[in-house]
Amino acid sequence: MKISAVILAAGHGTRMLSSIPKVLHPLMGKAMLHYSVDAASAATGSKPVIIIGYQAELVQQTIGESAQYAIQDPQLGTGHAVQQAEDLLRDKADLILVITADMPLLTERTLRQVLNAHQSTGDQNTPITMLTVNTVEPRGFGRVRRDQEKRVIGIVEEAQATPEQLTIQELNTSVYCFDADWLWEALLRIPLSPKGEYYLTDLVGTAIADGMSVQAVSLEDPEEAIGINNRVHLAEASAVLRERINRSLMLGGVTLIDPGATYVEAGVQVGQDTVIWPNTYLHGDTLVGRGCNLGPNTIIRDSHLGDNCRVLSSLLEGARLDDEVDMGPFARLRKGAHLGRGVHMGNFGEVKNSYLGPGTKMGHFSYVGDTTTGPEVNIGAGTVTCNYDGEQKHHTEIGAGAFIGSDTMLVAPVRLGEGARTGAGAVVTRNVSDYTLAVGAPARSIRKLEKK
Repeated sequence: MKISAVILAAGHGTRMLSSIPKVLHPLMGKAMLHYSVDAASAATGSKPVIIIGYQAELVQQTIGESAQYAIQDPQLGTGHAVQQAEDLLRDKADLILVITADMPLLTERTLRQVLNAHQSTGDQNTPITMLTVNTVEPRGFGRVRRDQEKRVIGIVEEAQATPEQLTIQELNTSVYCFDADWLWEALLRIPLSPKGEYYLTDLVGTAIADGMSVQAVSLEDPEEAIGINNRVHLAEASAVLRERINRSLMLGGVTLIDPGATYVEAGVQVGQDTVIWPNTYLHGDTLVGRGCNLGPNTIIRDSHLGDNCRVLSSLLEGARLDDEVDMGPFARLRKGAHLGRGVHMGNFGEVKNSYLGPGTKMGHFSYVGDTTTGPEVNIGAGTVTCNYDGEQKHHTEIGAGAFIGSDTMLVAPVRLGEGARTGAGAVVTRNVSDYTLAVGAPARSIRKLEKK
């Protein structure tokens, strides 16, 4: 059967007290809405239709072409929201899965259970399968009403529930699977609420009034039903996702010394036998190879690390490490930094938009910017590439096997040849030839060196 999903994401989310839509608030590195889109796409095998309203253009820009869009304007309730998808889905889907964008913890597995349960009935007299959860924490959800034979007969919203109904622990999660043909017709018969809105929950009563039945599937993990209405809920959902991610890493062969003190965002990849120490944060588009040792107190963002790297108490942003790089403590790599295989970078060093060739050693208290080095270069402590002249950035090139003395200033643009050396405190303003020693301020080439 052809299945499509509709994700309700038109609301403002006023309780977030924010200028951006609730569904775009970040959650473990991704906008909240991304989780609903990913789960719905995986469960149905098709692009979902997102119902958008508040800051619709921003939502579309964030999610992009991974979904279709329908605009709800004005916003007249959840039933009215689903109606906006009819033009896109009528006669194109047999089943319609409806979920809300503020429940990002719902998994593909759970959504498949709802779809499979609905399909397994094989009964046209059951046009709705809904997902319920049994919990003592109501979280503002409606209560599921059943008759003496335990059949679903309706949903009562928390605000309208009687004291007796408020004791019901079976709650409506607002996840539904509908027979498409029945849905489009039934939406036209939803009564107008006292608030002037049309509620999707009233479809349960519509089906019962038509002499049909409603099937309920019970959610196995109540944590999936955490809906986000404020920043407290956002933190609760973040904690659940963080535990899921860390558990998945450990089951995949990664050692987390203290999972509770380790933050790894969704989408980060970590290879087997890597060890992550406490207070380490992996953000964004980050890929870590096998056998690495990260932390403690390390932040890595949008960076790719090869195998067997060691990063101690350092900050990496937009960087690349080849295999067997050793850096830290207190080192920093800025955007465009690329350390070749076996590079060692000491404490309080900084590299920006530069390539350090294989086997290069960069001493402590050094800055290398807009620079390319060959292999096996030694960069002495306190070395600075003076790459900015106040108006433009300039490039420095250092040849293979060069030896840069401590406190050397390399005033770009400048080139040091293969095997060249500088004396301590040299201020290099002119190119230095291969296998040549330059000393002084400004530096002068004083003699040729033996080629090794």
